[in-house]
Amino acid sequence: MNDEPYNPLNKLSLARSIESEILKRKGYSLAGLESLGIKGAGVYVIYYLGAFPEYKSIRNTPSDLYKPIYVGKAIPKGGRKGGLTENASAVGTALRDRLKDHANSIRQCRNLEVKDFYFRYLQVDDIWIPLGENVLIETFKPVWNRAIDGFGNKVPGRRRRTQFKSPWDVLHPGRKVAKGLGDSGMTAKFLKRRVADYFAGRPLAKLPKKIVEQQEKITSEAKEIVDES
Repeated sequence: MNDEPYNPLNKLSLARSIESEILKRKGYSLAGLESLGIKGAGVYVIYYLGAFPEYKSIRNTPSDLYKPIYVGKAIPKGGRKGGLTENASAVGTALRDRLKDHANSIRQCRNLEVKDFYFRYLQVDDIWIPLGENVLIETFKPVWNRAIDGFGNKVPGRRRRTQFKSPWDVLHPGRKVAKGLGDSGMTAKFLKRRVADYFAGRPLAKLPKKIVEQQEKITSEAKEIVDES
């Protein structure tokens, strides 16, 4: 028996409320993003409805969006520097711009089609955006967040001459930001096996150390760019 009093303001309760709210929202086709007039900042989930064989177990339908392939966040401009206005997450185009980046990435790659992706989004007060993203990732464990890094990379990085293609760009080649990047030794076959093992709950083969270190640096740089914006 749990004798702890319920605290609606503890982190887990707040996170679960964000999760519950976004899952109530309508799903939209990523291909039709430009017609939606999305504003503000917050969190989003992306679903796959296509026929890429390795994603068969998470294939959704427009009427049953149940298993995200990716979870992300869009922080309002200046969101990591403080000094935001009270309605900072209700204005601007952070969500729209982030989703547009993702749609463009998918359009450029050779083995995915943007028409096969749907998404849900939720405007969230800026202080709770990272919490909402974290709980959605923990709940759904999306493969592009956990096993195939690189989809969310916004820029090629400040060390382009020494940078390698991300796992996502090896498995889904064609994205412009990956053009000219180095080969780390990863193959699509290796990454398909990694996806299969991930969905089966088996231990994952380790990524090359240089890829792990690179992704950590890219994440750090992305935070710096938000700070400077």
